[in-house]
Amino acid sequence: MFNNKKTGSTVSNTTTNSPSVNIISEGTKLKGNLRANSDIRIGGMIDGEAISKGKLIITGKGRVTGNVTASEADIAGKVEGEVKVANKLILRKNAVIDGNIYTKTLVVEEGAQINGACRMGEDMKSISQINDADYEKDTHLKKSGS
Repeated sequence: MFNNKKTGSTVSNTTTNSPSVNIISEGTKLKGNLRANSDIRIGGMIDGEAISKGKLIITGKGRVTGNVTASEADIAGKVEGEVKVANKLILRKNAVIDGNIYTKTLVVEEGAQINGACRMGEDMKSISQINDADYEKDTHLKKSGS
């Protein structure tokens, strides 16, 4: 009446299409460039560039000392460097940007600080056409003594 045969479990080699997020948690310090094809969430500190083909989120305690490049960004922390965002950049009330901003669309909450120039609009389309060669160029390591 019942089938008592035990079947072995198999592992599928298929991958799910769930989004992946690279997380630099609070209390984490990274010295060097961070480059990802997916989203990045920064709650800690990065001394170097942060480059994402996806969305870049910098929390209220997050700090980046270096340039930031992403498709979209939501910043509540501090960036000391240029911010280049192909689509929409959101600056939360506690955000501090010490550098120039280049973006297509900008949303700024009351209290956010921008200490630099801001260029935006459709002419920022070239930022969205960043290819792998540009990412490699943007993440080159500086030679000693330069």
